[in-house]
Amino acid sequence: MRFFWRFLIVFMIALFLSYLATHAFRRVAIKANWVDRPSSKKIHNKPIPTMGGICIFLVYWLIYFLGIPSENQIADIGAMVASSTVIVLTGIIDDKVELKPWQKLAGILLGANIYYFFTDIRLDHFTIAFLGTIEFQEISYLIMMLWIVGITNAMNLMDGLDGLATGTGIISLVTMGLVSYFFTNSANNAMVVLVFLLVAVLLGFLPHNFYPAKIFLGDTGALFIGFMIATLSLNGLKQATFVSLIIPIAILGVPLTDTVAAIFRRLLKKKSVSKKDWGHLHHRLLRLGFTHRQAVLFIYAMGIIFSLIALLFPISSLLGTIILLLGLIFGVMLFIESFNLLDSEKTPLRRLLRRLKRNTKQTK
Repeated sequence: MRFFWRFLIVFMIALFLSYLATHAFRRVAIKANWVDRPSSKKIHNKPIPTMGGICIFLVYWLIYFLGIPSENQIADIGAMVASSTVIVLTGIIDDKVELKPWQKLAGILLGANIYYFFTDIRLDHFTIAFLGTIEFQEISYLIMMLWIVGITNAMNLMDGLDGLATGTGIISLVTMGLVSYFFTNSANNAMVVLVFLLVAVLLGFLPHNFYPAKIFLGDTGALFIGFMIATLSLNGLKQATFVSLIIPIAILGVPLTDTVAAIFRRLLKKKSVSKKDWGHLHHRLLRLGFTHRQAVLFIYAMGIIFSLIALLFPISSLLGTIILLLGLIFGVMLFIESFNLLDSEKTPLRRLLRRLKRNTKQTK
């Protein structure tokens, strides 16, 4: 209990320091000309200070090392700092000169490899009830790289509206922290501290980043948030089971679904998967008539629904888990079809909807 109150004080200090530091950093960004200028590929219509991720990164690790006792720090903290530094540097370069997709990927992979080779975290097997343990063996490295790169890029792609990636990150991290604290076999205080400390820093940043934004995360911040979510979720998978693998995927249901849909959408159109388009969920909501703020709040609400589903997995029976999983899969398919994220009229569900619409008109 003493640790709880001590961390609560650190949490509040981190929140307020992040708020004040972001205000000061915004002035620095303006003077240094770190601004995101309007273009045909962007939604905002005036220059906005960017690279707010630098502020988040510095405040986060500063508070961690000054405010968290060494006995409550994880053993692999050096590797986490080093790998996240590589990610932030990749984001800074991308915000300044706009890296090519393969160059950005190389930076993310470098950070992921530092994390892989200098920590003892491995995703090399998982257990399924009544079926036993499945070993990944030689492909465990590839699975971890795919996990880190996939989640990092998913959060980066969410950064399309003011406050969207920041708020989605907060919702995901809070859910991860609750699952880790209440539903793991032994509460991992060190991991919970890392999660909720990042929540505090993001909460301090959000008022400056929410619509109308006074400062952007930039790729610097979006990549950092995504990378931290990816690596922190791996910390919770040391004793991986099928359910423990599903939980972070469910928590990140919105950004992962949007990312996977974007990949298939571009493949269906025979375009490069790295080619940017205007088919993401937030773009479609704006075209449907949602205001900027309404679109962000709608996606927040969807993120909370996915998170609530994730919280049900640890307390469900085997039958309940199967039902939840089937419901989650159906929900994702309905989500994709409802907003036509594949940008195709040839999917089975859309053909069924058109047929129902025709039948309804004929009946009338």
